[in-house]
Amino acid sequence: MNEVFYMCGIVGVVARRNVVPVMLEGLKRLEYRGYDSCGIALFTNGHLERSRSTSRVAELEKQVDHQNLSGFLGIAHTRWATHGAPTTDNAHPHFSRKRIALVHNGIIENHAELREELSSQGYVFSSQTDTEVIAHLIDRLYQGDLLKAVQGAVRRLRGAFAIAVICKDEPDRLVGARKGSPLVVGVGENEHFLASDAMALAGTTDRIVYLEEGDIVDIHLNNCQIYSENGEAVSREVRTVSIFSGAAELGPYRHFMQKEIFEQPRAIADTLQGVEGISSELFGEEAASVLGKIDSLLILACGTSYYAGLTAKYWLESIAKIQVEVEIASEYRYRDSVPDENKLVVTISQSGETADTLAGLRHANELGMLNSLTICNVSTSAMVRECMLSYITRAGVEIGVASTKAFTTQLTALFLLSLTIAKIRGKLSEKQEAAHLKSLRHLPVAISAVLALEPQIIAWAEEFSKYDNALFLGRGIHYPIALEGALKLKEISYIHAEAYPAGELKHGPLALVTDKMPVVTIAPKDDLLEKLKSNMQEVRARGGQLYVFADSDTQMISEEGIHVIRMPENYGLLSPILHVIPLQLLAYHTALVRGTDVDKPRNLAKSVTVE
Repeated sequence: MNEVFYMCGIVGVVARRNVVPVMLEGLKRLEYRGYDSCGIALFTNGHLERSRSTSRVAELEKQVDHQNLSGFLGIAHTRWATHGAPTTDNAHPHFSRKRIALVHNGIIENHAELREELSSQGYVFSSQTDTEVIAHLIDRLYQGDLLKAVQGAVRRLRGAFAIAVICKDEPDRLVGARKGSPLVVGVGENEHFLASDAMALAGTTDRIVYLEEGDIVDIHLNNCQIYSENGEAVSREVRTVSIFSGAAELGPYRHFMQKEIFEQPRAIADTLQGVEGISSELFGEEAASVLGKIDSLLILACGTSYYAGLTAKYWLESIAKIQVEVEIASEYRYRDSVPDENKLVVTISQSGETADTLAGLRHANELGMLNSLTICNVSTSAMVRECMLSYITRAGVEIGVASTKAFTTQLTALFLLSLTIAKIRGKLSEKQEAAHLKSLRHLPVAISAVLALEPQIIAWAEEFSKYDNALFLGRGIHYPIALEGALKLKEISYIHAEAYPAGELKHGPLALVTDKMPVVTIAPKDDLLEKLKSNMQEVRARGGQLYVFADSDTQMISEEGIHVIRMPENYGLLSPILHVIPLQLLAYHTALVRGTDVDKPRNLAKSVTVE
């Protein structure tokens, strides 16, 4: 799973028209994140009404129609359960004394002590959520001014949150606040919007304000005022953002994941757009001075992005001859480490809002490591704003929870970074640069040829779907690709899968190999091929079934217990980008046979903006 966009979804509207259709459409556009309940709350006929469901937004829409709800002010939410099970009582919006209605993304760390305090003051809790605490706290502080009540409540909260709040006593006012979780304001004519993601507002407005850390926004029909964390009125830039509503359409594909797999040639071509040569300017105006003084790299990422970082380590150390550490961001921030002010901190994130990666970046900054660069798909994200340098991938909106095109565009950007640092360090000749650029430009064509293998992979999926466990093997630079393949399979098919460096097979995993344990093997034509073949024989000797993706010149053929699909061509250092494509297709078609929810796998969200 890659970490974008964000976990729960928020939509809020104040307008001179019925806001219900706008909110429901916004929730539909946020469904790709994954959720287990949804709801809306409205000011209507002098009081607050709400509708909540543990089903899909389509079911919520039926409920709202049945209740005949309409109004000019409202908030809506899709929830991914953290505190409390996915039940109607735990679904958002939450009320306090039918005066305050609130939706919330994030986690409130001090909710237990606040709950005890508010309970002692007579507040009755109807849910197990940390969110209800915020609603009651705002109600307790409310003295006729919703903004002041929210400002007072926020000062009491510890944790990460984005909130949207309305009050029945102020029927044309919407207040939002963010700390550690994204929130945007949409600007319209005689109407304003609040959302956790600009995608929710596609087709409604393209004028977007990105709230900064600690901001609180006071929204009315014709204006909005933003206040910083210390209460000062501030202005934030109104940006015209191209939000492509068509990006959320399936077209001829059965699922968004399938569509996004087949969009990879275009996504990589777009990511390489404008790259005429290898230059530090690709990463920003200050890149030459920053990259020229570093002596090592620290890569921070989570999930699929972490595997991109592991792959990049091989490239950077091989091509640029520079030392690289790759850390899981959620682990790095909580351990003692040795800082180095000459180290480049590289964050990788599709959304640019991944909580653990942002926290890891800030932790590194606090340790004095200020040279930073992000590989990110969202140019307006917190990660881009907080890093000195950036490279924006152009994957486009990725709806499926299991990341595909975001991963391969990240790898493309990281290969460019490897070449750039190599050139700065005098490790890249003109001839090598030209050869690498030629290979990069050929990638979209090469990937299209790999996608043509889909019919053969569909045949494999029929057999693969019968297994409950799978092992993935790779060597060298293809080991991270094996990790990614195993992740994809377990994410969407629910088949338990794990990956190992093939050379480690005899150090434990071989004990698991039987005729009921398929072993997926990545077999490029490289210096480790003969050793890999020996590992494969170890599997066959135990009755294991081998499923091999082999380069065309490896001379491997299908035989008893060995199933081989030949890749169209050997692609050298860029081979990982090609070899991950069939693993994506294998996971997708296996999940299809098993009948799982491919785009919204159970218990998972598109991006994680809380710990």
